[in-house]
Amino acid sequence: MAKNTSPKTATKSSKSTAKAAQIHDQKLVRGNGGELHQAAEGETPILTTAQGGPVADDQNSLRVGARGPLLVDDFHFREKIFHFDHERIPERVVHARGYGAHGFFETYESLAAYTRADLFQRAGEKTPAFVRFSTVAGNKGSFDLARDVRGFAVKLYTQEGNWDLVGNNIPVFFIQDAIKFPDMVHAVKQEPDRAFPQAQSAHDNFWDFISLTPESMHMIMWVMSDRAIPRSFRFMEGFGVHTFRLVNAKGESTFVKFHWKPKLGLQSVAWNEAVKINGADPDYHRRDLWNAIQAGNFPEWELCLQLFDQDFADSFDFDILDPTKIIPEEVLPAKPVGRLVLDRMPENFFAETEQVAFMTQNVPPGIDFSNDPLLQGRNFSYLDTQLKRLGSPNFTHIPINAPKCPFHHFQQDGHMAMRNPVGRANYQPNSWGEGPRESPVAGFPHFLAEERGQKVRLRPESFADHYSQARQFYISQTPAEQRHIAAALTFELSKVETPVIRERVVSHLMNIDETLANTVGEKLGFQSMPKPADAAMPTRQDLEPSPALSIVERGPKRFEGRKLGILITDGVDIDLLTGLQDAILAEKAEVALIAPKVGGVTASDGSWVPAQFMIDGGPSVLFDAVALLPANGAMDDLLQEATARDFVADAFQHCKFIGHVADAFPLLERAGIADKLDEGVIELPGEDGLSAFVAELGKLRLWAREPCVKLGKASVPSA
Repeated sequence: MAKNTSPKTATKSSKSTAKAAQIHDQKLVRGNGGELHQAAEGETPILTTAQGGPVADDQNSLRVGARGPLLVDDFHFREKIFHFDHERIPERVVHARGYGAHGFFETYESLAAYTRADLFQRAGEKTPAFVRFSTVAGNKGSFDLARDVRGFAVKLYTQEGNWDLVGNNIPVFFIQDAIKFPDMVHAVKQEPDRAFPQAQSAHDNFWDFISLTPESMHMIMWVMSDRAIPRSFRFMEGFGVHTFRLVNAKGESTFVKFHWKPKLGLQSVAWNEAVKINGADPDYHRRDLWNAIQAGNFPEWELCLQLFDQDFADSFDFDILDPTKIIPEEVLPAKPVGRLVLDRMPENFFAETEQVAFMTQNVPPGIDFSNDPLLQGRNFSYLDTQLKRLGSPNFTHIPINAPKCPFHHFQQDGHMAMRNPVGRANYQPNSWGEGPRESPVAGFPHFLAEERGQKVRLRPESFADHYSQARQFYISQTPAEQRHIAAALTFELSKVETPVIRERVVSHLMNIDETLANTVGEKLGFQSMPKPADAAMPTRQDLEPSPALSIVERGPKRFEGRKLGILITDGVDIDLLTGLQDAILAEKAEVALIAPKVGGVTASDGSWVPAQFMIDGGPSVLFDAVALLPANGAMDDLLQEATARDFVADAFQHCKFIGHVADAFPLLERAGIADKLDEGVIELPGEDGLSAFVAELGKLRLWAREPCVKLGKASVPSA
């Protein structure tokens, strides 16, 4: 039996604990002789591991040569990523706010020449799929339309095991080496001393990190573009980000980059619109996906591959292992090889969407990895993440994570074990003839890459150009999209309280586009512009614009899958309303009716027309275009509604097409736009009936209007 601790011992123990805490709180530095001493004013302490070991390089993981694979004996990376993976219980550290759906992937043709992967062997092969879309920075309770990267993670239940293509809606990333991932995420998350801002990058910590990490500047161009505020999951691209390998039955390798392209085309929203959508419906993306699938309008993407060999990799302008770079589609076209269809929502959100576990290392035979240092680190990290989040190594026993093909192994016991090996033998080899055995023929063959080099923490020189592709992205945008990038940078940096951080970011912009930098600097009130940031390599001016990088250039040119909001009142012309609804439905689009009262209105023929929204709850930001069909007798009441005025003013401000009857003209006046009417404001039914209006809707936005209105400021209503 243990003796009671004496007061003397307790006092000694307390002093030891206090001393240890004091040492922990001190900022210690190590002298030239290795001795520790208290850091002097302005002296920077040495970074250590959690065990107190000093760290020599916190920027690069340990690998074989400058471009080789990650080494498992990198104890600093292992500890750093291990701790990061376990920071949330049970919420994901990143991609916490997600939404998923079931579906299938259908192969167009055999790709046996490139890969032995079973799902690519037969035309028409259908593979079950589960897809989870997400934001990165926000917590589970954040809103859908934050300016953020969107996760686009696809789990394909192939006949040779699960394949997780864990991607984003942006084809590049902030960092080149996974060892920096905890730093990048810590910087963008809410600041730890104040726990805000939530789901926002517009704060000092994030931009401080970016300003000191020039490799992030290409990604910054994407995140400050409209790509970061998509209109819908259904209207955004997905990318595998990294370079992977396809390996055929002969052991021959082909490099590949994966792209998901939406059949309905690309579309985003304006920033001012996104802010208002978050207030009107913070579940906007979730609701959109749910409603589309419930209505039978199944979202669809094509899987496209950029395939290339070693000769192309050696001759390409940039290193194909660098995750901050792309291969423009004009240089290397993306080949469509199959389609992904989402046709069923989960039966229970928690059981499926919340518990689904994606891991980049889940690949079937015939798909292999490159030495991309970010991909190598992700392969190492994700297993830790799932163990912490789901509480057990048996997370594959959860149905959403279980393979749909036969599987056999000797793994046993552990928390939440739902199945165990049957019989005497739980090991191999054994003398009982029980259990599975490895198969050199059917098993996973790693590509026989030859690696050589020293064990180093080193960033290759081929990763050093941080500005050229950022410039290429910017000059590939339409003038409207360029204005949005400048406005986004200005807004974000205006929230940064430390002037030197703003100046450092603008100094990087000087290396991308001087006009962009000057625009942002002028809007921020700079008295003088900073010098361009020191660049490891000069910005190339010879890269041609890539139209494939523009949302507007790659827009759908049709209204299919979109939604028209129709404002109606008592006395609405039933023939006009019915004709407009029929014309929109013929375009495979949707109609929503907005009325003063959600119950509905009495139409011109005395019939009752139910509404889906009342004006207060159905602002125009929720729709892709609007039509105003009020009756003359209802105008006096409608003009007293501030929300009716905002409905019209916002639609005009956000460059949407507006159809209206003659009786609605006083509402245009009340919204302050009667003297600004353009070709996007169309009187109904018009000389050509409704066809002219419906035909214009395929353009989605009249961006030529934008210089006439200031996004972010409401139109000034008339007196």
